[in-house]
Amino acid sequence: MSSFSDKLKKLKEGLNRTKDKIVTQISESISGKAIIDEDVLEEIEEILISSDVNYEIVEKIIEKARVKLRETKERSKVNLIEIIKKEFEEILQNYKVESEIIKFNDFKPYVILVVGVNGAGKTTTIAKLANIYKNKGFKVLIGSGDTFRAAANEQLEIWGGRVGVQIVNKKQGSDPSAVAFETLSIAKKENVDVVIIDTAGRLHTKHNLMEELGKIKRVLGKVLQHAPNDVFLVVDGNTGQNALVQAREFSKFTQLTGLIITKLDGTAKGGMVFSVCSELNIPIKYVGVGEGIDDLLEFNPNEFVQALFG
Repeated sequence: MSSFSDKLKKLKEGLNRTKDKIVTQISESISGKAIIDEDVLEEIEEILISSDVNYEIVEKIIEKARVKLRETKERSKVNLIEIIKKEFEEILQNYKVESEIIKFNDFKPYVILVVGVNGAGKTTTIAKLANIYKNKGFKVLIGSGDTFRAAANEQLEIWGGRVGVQIVNKKQGSDPSAVAFETLSIAKKENVDVVIIDTAGRLHTKHNLMEELGKIKRVLGKVLQHAPNDVFLVVDGNTGQNALVQAREFSKFTQLTGLIITKLDGTAKGGMVFSVCSELNIPIKYVGVGEGIDDLLEFNPNEFVQALFG
């Protein structure tokens, strides 16, 4: 199991592109400037917006910088990086970190439904989740409910084999609700601790596919009154602000209890994490910072800021 220092190192490495975009570029833009003027502030504003920090947050940061600049005679000594860091910390300071691991003992099996659009990394994320829970000593079962996409079953079978977790699947085109029903039935018989159920990579513009989520939830509820305990939406960090759109649309059809943001290692748009925390009442549960099985990390706001600003 990774230590805190290993996790922080991995998070820092995964956020390198975002750090280069926000911290390094802003440092370079103010380096050697005799004074910090409106031109510099406009440049910083553009950097933050292009990192997918939402406009309201950016405006607040720029206004605080203006106030600081007015309050001091030596404008070159105003630490704009520190102003940005403190604002990000303020956004996250009321962010409640709550691990679902604590709740696993209250419900058996604990059922997690995973949703998201194609390409977000949902299938690999499910395997990584299973790996996390298995390493914590829980017996895990995965239901392969993405019966619409070719090779979805095969992908989960491969990943399930890697982490040593059983997969329940049916042939392509089967009713996803039938997969959910069979998975929970097996979980009850085999004394499973955690069930993770995959769903089709539903485009949030496809009403009929989104309606299928409601059907799956109703079937789960018939087998187990408490199911599902959680509904996690997987979003691709590269999509930036579009992740907010997806979360809002999915929320119309199902109550999301957590977000998983993948592929943060491949994007300079990591500022979208602050936008998500600021705008949505949905907690970020995990962040993906690489392709390895151990590269899905539980989200901790303090660690995130620490890794970003170093």
